[in-house]
Amino acid sequence: MQRLTALINATIFDGEHWHSDKALVLANDKIRALVPASGLEKANYELVDLTGLKLIPGLIDTQVNGGGGALLNDKPSVATLCTIGDAHRKLGTTSFLPTLISDDLSVVGATIKAVSEAMAKKVPGVIGVHLEGPFLNSLRKGVHNAEKFKVIDEQAFELLTSLKSGKTYVTLAPECTTPEMIKRLADAGVIVAAGHTAATYEETKLALDSGLKAFTHLFNAMTPLTSREPGVVGAALEDHHSWCGIIVDNYHVAPATLRVAIAAKAKGKMVLVTDAMPTVGASEKSFILNGEKIFAKDGRCATANDTLAGSDLDMIGAVKNTHELLGLALGEAIRMASTYPAEMLGMASELGQLKPDFRANCITIDDDFNVHHSWIDGQLVQYI
Repeated sequence: MQRLTALINATIFDGEHWHSDKALVLANDKIRALVPASGLEKANYELVDLTGLKLIPGLIDTQVNGGGGALLNDKPSVATLCTIGDAHRKLGTTSFLPTLISDDLSVVGATIKAVSEAMAKKVPGVIGVHLEGPFLNSLRKGVHNAEKFKVIDEQAFELLTSLKSGKTYVTLAPECTTPEMIKRLADAGVIVAAGHTAATYEETKLALDSGLKAFTHLFNAMTPLTSREPGVVGAALEDHHSWCGIIVDNYHVAPATLRVAIAAKAKGKMVLVTDAMPTVGASEKSFILNGEKIFAKDGRCATANDTLAGSDLDMIGAVKNTHELLGLALGEAIRMASTYPAEMLGMASELGQLKPDFRANCITIDDDFNVHHSWIDGQLVQYI
């Protein structure tokens, strides 16, 4: 007879509602049920007392450049992915897309190979890859190395569609490719996002009609919303079907701007991301990117000349900031880090909520947003 695990004595958020009188039952790597807490017997369950903590869906980060002192670009390998995943797991992330900053196609290929191997070996948390470039516009390059930028040709297309398991998310500048190529990528299952782009509103709308599905770090490195030219931002906020990633670290975008954007965008289409660099989960608060030293100070990553270079943000911090800084309800902040990214990735039937037959990915937090427990596919790691 299968031994079931019951997580008891927690305030449970299932992705829709809060429960104070329920227990979450796990069966191996899946959620079995949410049941009344009274009457559970040790003979039938392994009981795990969560001592009054909040139990919430595991957080999903679709933009993770590094963590734990490791940068994916430096060494795209299974070992690097393990280091990054371990660093982010203790900070609430149970699923993530390792993200490659613009690089040579040989490095793109090595990254896809590493992700494929990691998924075959069931490295906790890895669910695909995010290739942020090198198909970007040098006019909005940010900290990316414009010398690496290129146009998507047939070789690149074959590479971008080569991952056979997991999700492939590609950030590109729509004006630097064609609507036909965007459609081909989307038809092949790639999640196509706009970022580091100087596209006009009209170019962005055409890309959306061709299969563009998301916007990478909304507002940053893209044409702004102005009175006569809505730009990429205007097209993103107007569209009801696409998703927008936002970095809520109090540096990338002003809180007031984010509140206005969230109010304008269709509900369920704003997704929290970190754009995390190696400093997340690491004691060393500097690293090298493209030969330049990047410093993290007070949660902000920047070059010596003060160009933003990713972030020092983690996912539970993003949830906290969304709740406390932006004033959103805690449940909605959690959905922006779990339910909504799962929907964006086409994984809404297995991730992002605590429901029967979903993957057993969940975490506990206290009132100060410290992570105490993390389950990935039913496997527990306890931190506090």
